[in-house]
Amino acid sequence: MKTPAPKPYTRAAQLPALLKQRIVILDGAMGTMIQRFKLSEAQYRGERFKDWPRDVKGNNELLSLTQPQIIRDIHEGYLAAGADIVETNTFGATTVAQDDYGMAELVDEMNEASARLARAACDKFSTPDKPRFVAGALGPTPKTASISPDVNDPGARNVDFETLRAAYAQQTRALMRGGADVILVETIFDTLNAKAALFAIDEVFEETGERLPIIISGTVTDASGRILSGQTVTSFWASVRHAQPLAVGLNCALGAALMRPYLQELAKAAPDTFISCYPNAGLPNPMSDTGFDETPEVTSRLLHEFAAEGLVNIVGGCCGTTPDHIAAIQAAVKNEAPRARRRAGFYADAD
Repeated sequence: MKTPAPKPYTRAAQLPALLKQRIVILDGAMGTMIQRFKLSEAQYRGERFKDWPRDVKGNNELLSLTQPQIIRDIHEGYLAAGADIVETNTFGATTVAQDDYGMAELVDEMNEASARLARAACDKFSTPDKPRFVAGALGPTPKTASISPDVNDPGARNVDFETLRAAYAQQTRALMRGGADVILVETIFDTLNAKAALFAIDEVFEETGERLPIIISGTVTDASGRILSGQTVTSFWASVRHAQPLAVGLNCALGAALMRPYLQELAKAAPDTFISCYPNAGLPNPMSDTGFDETPEVTSRLLHEFAAEGLVNIVGGCCGTTPDHIAAIQAAVKNEAPRARRRAGFYADAD
């Protein structure tokens, strides 16, 4: 049976055409930039949460409410460096993740505020010939639906599909209210978590009558070439391709130097889909200033090699990357052609 053509995008409708014209630049790390401010517990709390009964330092998503100027400035720094797409500060803004801080009831406000901050920054930098886009970021949550948290009980689970579905639907609605153009399901280490997110996104599109481009980004956790829940890159794609994403890719984890064979595998497995890649700045090094070793020159050289090989349509940075990395990446790939999809696929609206 032929897959029905998807409905046209109601936001970021020009993004598919842009991806065919040139390599599009995603921003870099939010957490790395926040760490540079060396914020105290009191600064995380702000006046509003000064008496909160739990420690909140490290709850970066809370900063969209208590230190919005910091989040806005980070977005603007990446846009000034050449980013076409900036991610919302919502990696952990689900009820599942925020329950660790007792802040689950704040997720609607967190997501909407975060999207509005990114939206304002993009609107400030957008021009007719260089539009900027807000990617509403859905992180993996600290819980996994596929893997037991108890080595003595392989069947144990600390979260179920329905809980994840409801959390991701709530997050998606709030991100769309705040002005997100794209939905980015990222840093996927458990495909079942991602499938809950994709199911929820589809539900929200159905109830709102909208359809936004979706980017799906998995994380290869070691040299076996598998994500944490055990799938190879090819089987991961087979599990999520029903969502008809605008792009699929890899981020985080190994860094670009070790990511190449898995990106090649994904590009081969998904010939009719745009490909994204935003690696860490190498492997972690707690002795370095950013926690990672790679300089902008190194990361940009590696991503240039991916572009020259015809592997990518979207590139950017994950943990350890900064506006300097993004500026170097943008300069390195600007004269390279984007990866060409090899056959017509799901994307009649993109051609």
